[in-house]
Amino acid sequence: MACRLRAQVVLAGRMGPVIFARFLATSFFAVVFLQSALDKLTDSEGNLGFMREHFKQSPFPPDSVNLLFWTLTALEASAGILCGLGVLFLRFRHPGMNVASLGLGVSGVALLALVTGQRFAKDYAGAAVVAAYFAVDLIGLMLFS
Repeated sequence: MACRLRAQVVLAGRMGPVIFARFLATSFFAVVFLQSALDKLTDSEGNLGFMREHFKQSPFPPDSVNLLFWTLTALEASAGILCGLGVLFLRFRHPGMNVASLGLGVSGVALLALVTGQRFAKDYAGAAVVAAYFAVDLIGLMLFS
């Protein structure tokens, strides 16, 4: 009995930093995407104006910017909500698919959409910034495997 209890304490001690890292990665993307989606919803005209200007030299037809904007907003809101729920549910002890890891997965899709748009707009510096976020997302997902 004592040996079993001791093994559980050792295992819990080893998992502490991993659980905390899962919490931090999921919290990070909850903040990033909830703020971004809320900004797009509260200042949609300003954000749409920026996107129209940003993509005026891209191969996207000008009429498609509205659809792209609202699709990105939905992706970001979904990622932020799922990550936020993942933080609230605190299901970090058991790796695998749960709300937090699903949120990180949707975050990755949103980041791919962002980097694709940056590349088409030939904003390579902006794409490099998104790539750093994507790396954090991949690390976060790996922590749930």
